[in-house]
Parts: sequence; C-alpha cells; structure tokens
Amino acid sequence: MKIRTTIAGLAAMVAFAASGPTEELVEGEFQGWSKAVRFDTSPPLRSMEPRLTPAPPHNLEDPEAHDPAAYGPQDDDGALQSRRPDRDMPSPLISFDGTPNVLGYTPPDSMGDVGYEHYVAMTNVYFSIYDKSGNLLYGPAANNTLWSGFGGRCEFSNDGDPIVLHDQMSNRWILTQFTAGGPDYYNCVAVSTTSDPTGSYYRYAFATANNYFPDYPKYGVWPDALYISTREFEYIGTSGYYRGVGAYAIEREELIAGDPNPTMIEFFVPRGATPATVGDGLLPADMDGNTRPPVGSPNFYVGSMDDGATYNAPQDALTLWEFAADFDVPANSTFAQTATLPTASFDSIFPCNGRDCIPQPGTTNKVDILSYRQRPMHRLAYRNFGTHEALVTNQSVEASTAIAGIRWWEIRDPGGSPVIHQEGTFGPGDTDGIHRWMGSVAMDNAGNLALGYSASDGTATYPSVWYAGRLATDPSGTLPQGEGSIIDGAGSQTLESRWGDYTSMNVDPSDDCTFWYINQYMPTSHPRNWQMRIGAFKFDECTPAAPSVFNDGFESGGAGAWSRTSP
Repeated sequence: MKIRTTIAGLAAMVAFAASGPTEELVEGEFQGWSKAVRFDTSPPLRSMEPRLTPAPPHNLEDPEAHDPAAYGPQDDDGALQSRRPDRDMPSPLISFDGTPNVLGYTPPDSMGDVGYEHYVAMTNVYFSIYDKSGNLLYGPAANNTLWSGFGGRCEFSNDGDPIVLHDQMSNRWILTQFTAGGPDYYNCVAVSTTSDPTGSYYRYAFATANNYFPDYPKYGVWPDALYISTREFEYIGTSGYYRGVGAYAIEREELIAGDPNPTMIEFFVPRGATPATVGDGLLPADMDGNTRPPVGSPNFYVGSMDDGATYNAPQDALTLWEFAADFDVPANSTFAQTATLPTASFDSIFPCNGRDCIPQPGTTNKVDILSYRQRPMHRLAYRNFGTHEALVTNQSVEASTAIAGIRWWEIRDPGGSPVIHQEGTFGPGDTDGIHRWMGSVAMDNAGNLALGYSASDGTATYPSVWYAGRLATDPSGTLPQGEGSIIDGAGSQTLESRWGDYTSMNVDPSDDCTFWYINQYMPTSHPRNWQMRIGAFKFDECTPAAPSVFNDGFESGGAGAWSRTSP
C-alpha cells in the first residue's frame, strides 16, 4: 500500500493561518489517472547509430512581455551579500568540455547528472555519456536517438527541454524530453534497464492530461514515484495560451521494473484569479543522499512569487505544495498548496529589454537573465539529515541596481511546520561589477552548500562557469567560502540573447560529498557557439559516506519495497 497522509500538510496550513496573512491555499484539480500510450525496450544504446542531424527544436514558448506599468514596487534586496568572499573555494577535481553546439541553435538548456560510474549530459538537441574521468563513451547524439525505432512523436520529434536524473536507489538513469509539434503532446521518458547508461532502456510516452503542451517539464525522483511539473499551454491554431501548472506522478516501481503499463496520476492547477500562486511553474523535489524521506512522505513542490512582478503577488514569498500519490486508489491522491513562506524582499524584474539583459565584453549583444519568470530554478534538492529534512533551490534576481545576482533558500521541516531556515542573495557584483545568474544549488551529506552559476560583465569577464559555497558552520544566509571557476570563458555570444533556461548541480552518490555542475560558456566570440562544461569539486569538511544498499531488488528484476537496509 502507498496511501499518503496529509496530516503534516494540514498542520502546516493551520500554523500558517495562525501567523501569516489571510490567504486561501490552493488545491490542484484531479484529472484522473492514465497509462503510457506507448512502451517498448530499446536495443543497447551503444549498438544504436547516433542521429547527428535532427531538426532544430520547436519554439512554442509564450512571447516575453515586460510591461513596466504592470510591475509593483521594486524593493531593495533584503538578504544581499554584496562583497566577494576572500576565502578560497576548493579547486575543481576535474573539468572537461561536454556537448558542443553542433547545430548552432540556442538555448542549450544545460542538463546532466552523475552516477556511480558515469556522467550523462543533455542539451536541447544532443546528449553525451562520459565516464567520470571525462572520457566520451557515447555521442554526441540527437536526443531522439534514445527513441529510435519507438515510433510516434517521441522518435520523430527532437523538441528539447531535456532532464537527466540518476536514481541512486535503484542505480538507474532517467532521460526525458517533451514533444512540441502537436496535435498531441507527450512527455517521453527513457529508463535504463541496468546501471549502464549505454545499455538498453525502457521507453515510455505519456500524454498530458488535457492534451496541453507541457512546457518546461521538471522531474524529481522520490521513493514512490517519478514526479513531474509542467507549464501547460493550450494551442489554438498557432497561438499558445498559458493555462496553468500540471503535476504528475508515475509509479516508480513500475517504471524501474519495465512494466509496460505504469500508472500516472494527474493534477492541474489553473492560473485562476490569483496567477501569482502558481506563477510560471513549480519544482518537484528530487532526492539526494543515502537516507530516504520518512515512510509515507508526500513529494514537495516549491514556487516563488514577487510583489514587484506582473502577477500582482501580495508579497515576496515561496509557495510550498504536497503531492500525496495513492497508486492503489488514485482518486484518493491529493496535490495542494500547504503554506506560503514569506521571504526577505527580492526583485526579480531586471532592467532590460525583453531577454537582452546581461552585458558581455566586446559586443553590444546581451544575454538573458530569466529572472522575470516567477519560478525557482532546477533543482529543488531534498535531503533527509535524520535530525531534519531540508529543501534548497534558487532564483536569479536583480541583486542591486542593474546587477544580477542569485537568491538561494533552504526550507526545513517541509512536511511539518515548514520554515525558511536561511536565505541569501549572492550578489558581489555590487562591488566588482560582475553579474551572477542562471544558478543551481545542492547540499552534501554534511550540510555544506554549493551554488553554480554563469558569470559575465561588459568589460573583462566573458560568460564563465563559476561556483561558490558555504560550510554548514558558516553564518546563516552567507556564501563566505569564496568563488571557484570550472572554466573562464574566452568569448561572447554576439547574436542571440537566449542563454539557457536551467543548469544542474548534483551530488555524487559514490561519496555523497562531491558536487558536479554543468553549464555553458563561450570558447570564442561567435553568434551562438556555446560549449557545455562539466566540473566537480568537494569540501574537505565533508566525510565520504558509503552508498546505502536499498532493498529495491531492481538490478535483479524484482519489485522494490520502500525500505532501507542501511542507515
């Protein structure tokens, strides 16, 4: 049985109602449940010829509309770290180039994850597989190579917004893309049949609940399910209308076991009269570490709102949601907002024209900050420390006047009495003039935190891949451990403004200490010649942890149970 309790969520609602502003917490609309519309098992990927010349991805995103008349108050940042820390972050243990821009398209949407022996990287069109020494084992190959011979739009489209996840509980890989061409829309999910990402895959196509285009899909691995969030668009002719947020749960045991008919539970949250509640999307929690969530825990989703942005939010805040999936009786499932957590003031509206925001040396062309999207950025990293549960995520902001920075948050006790335990805006550009944006954040097993991001200015710092961090013992809300560089850029993007929609910071399951980060940089100035870069580093203050052996039995084909055999 996988019946989920929402008692903790109800307690959070009561606590919030007693202390916060009056608010009606939102419940998702149950859309029913469904099965995969198509399934098969692929040949070993290593035996499949990489597709090399796919069509460029469809661009079905809604146009950017920055109407200053619609903005609210533009607040000073209430948690700004304005000076570059003078300590030295650990140097990279490894740094190597990933997938190049083979077709000359933008944006790449830098995506990857690390397993026990491999690193898998994806962009909007191509993916590659490496060993952990940076040796290329497969690719670059078009993403829809994964669905060669599968049939349908998953095979014949190559539309992007990919996600890579390593499920360390079963030591399996999950690679995804969406389809954007219509008239039907799918989330395409490939799950490795073994721990080897160059081997065979169980391949699935899942239709969206209302046949809406599932823009910006984000995924999180949880013991009971693979959780998904989407920004759902209804297309009428060539016009797209953002209708709200989709939330999906696919039973993990069935996915990992290669069941051709896995159950997917579906919810939808319309934008409604209070569009700030869902903003531009929500992030599902993705589990890190060797300790699972408490038995029966729902998955958590987080969104953000800015009272100075276009949705008339009543305050600067994070919204917290719980998805309690019941795969025995799907109609008993719930997806609901459980709290609104006020934050220190921040400003997501950067003073720029559309996407032309961040300056670069040697060109008047500027690149996108994406801060104006009312949503936190991949990932929502979950960790159970035993003494407490924590979620961390981030969002690009205007840290100080016309300077980009990154607001990061740590939420504790998400299933009980949730609280923002600490938050800060990393914005040393206030003193050094360098913009930091497009971040991703995670914590190791000691509670040390690392934030990776892009960095650039208009004079000497070409778009680069940098990182900063904090030890668990550092003062709350600060990243005082200095800055490191995975690579310093040597050129600017001279034509396109699109820079990317997300990056990924992950923790190596082999030791639960080493951070791996992927982002893009420019090796030379070019209209759009970006290059992926992958790097790893760790804090000496983290003690490596032996991987837990979970009682899933998936490597031998058994059906998993939600239990642990080691702490």
